[in-house]
Amino acid sequence: MDSVNTVFFPGAGSFGTEFRPLTKELGRTSWAVRYPGRPGRDFGIPADSFDAVVGSCADQILRRAAALVLLFGHSYGAYVAYAAAARLRAAGTEVTALVAVGAAGPARLRVPEQAAAGPAGAAAFLDRADPGALAGAPSDDWRAVVAETAAQDLRLLKGFDPAAVPGLRCPVLAARGSEDPLTTDDTIAAWQHTTTGPFTRRTFPGGHSGLLGTPACAAWLLGVQEMTGVGPS
Repeated sequence: MDSVNTVFFPGAGSFGTEFRPLTKELGRTSWAVRYPGRPGRDFGIPADSFDAVVGSCADQILRRAAALVLLFGHSYGAYVAYAAAARLRAAGTEVTALVAVGAAGPARLRVPEQAAAGPAGAAAFLDRADPGALAGAPSDDWRAVVAETAAQDLRLLKGFDPAAVPGLRCPVLAARGSEDPLTTDDTIAAWQHTTTGPFTRRTFPGGHSGLLGTPACAAWLLGVQEMTGVGPS
């Protein structure tokens, strides 16, 4: 069996640090995409559309030339991963599974107007949905960066048209934290309509992002990776 690369897609305003417990467990075959415009060398300017974000992420994966990829998207990142999965399939890269965590199924997606309007609204949204995203920031300046970045991500997400994404054939797995205010068991169940392949859902203890750091989530993802080492995209 070829090795599977697990690729992580961060949530709105995130820089991927929430995935450290999972990448530590999975090792060198896991990595996170880098959204356009995030601070850092060669990041360029922010994308001007959701489609441009998807294209950038798909290109990063294609440049890695992995034979098999498992896509793991959290919150906003689940929608980027979903659209990228369809693009990768069209480019001939096999997607063994899509894992969507902390995100309602695309047909149930609703972006709060205030959260996408600007940093103040995005900060209020994060404080309600995922308090650690701002409370854990090392400085006021960094909190401002996270809020502005989240607002930008959510503005782009408002332009996402799920109906334009071709259906998948790979397994789709959806999960949420039991205390996540952004999802319910019913809204994550809507992910089943994104694929003709197998679908499962699971609820973990914890909040919107907190479940990502639990041993239970890591063990689950390792099991998913092992079970989906080969399969159609």
